[in-house]
Amino acid sequence: MIRHIVMWKLKESALGASRAENAAKLKERLESCTDIVPGIVRLEVGVATQGLDSTYDVVLISDFADKAALDAYQVHPTHEAIKEFVVAVRESRECVDFEV
Repeated sequence: MIRHIVMWKLKESALGASRAENAAKLKERLESCTDIVPGIVRLEVGVATQGLDSTYDVVLISDFADKAALDAYQVHPTHEAIKEFVVAVRESRECVDFEV
């Protein structure tokens, strides 16, 4: 199984919305990917809690049955559309993929 973790720090404002508004939009969009390809075992999205010390705003933690499932997710049209939104609202991004 492959665990795919991505974290985003968002711009203070982008696309006419605040950081918090864009974090909520990103969470909703990512959660729409829960079962877009076979082999997604788990997909969880978290938004940093106000008042707690955080360096990133949104985190995606997802598990895939194998590399082929992760590869299919990466190029799926739903995921590709989310990437366009992310490019417009993110300040930075970190990612790690590893076997579990």
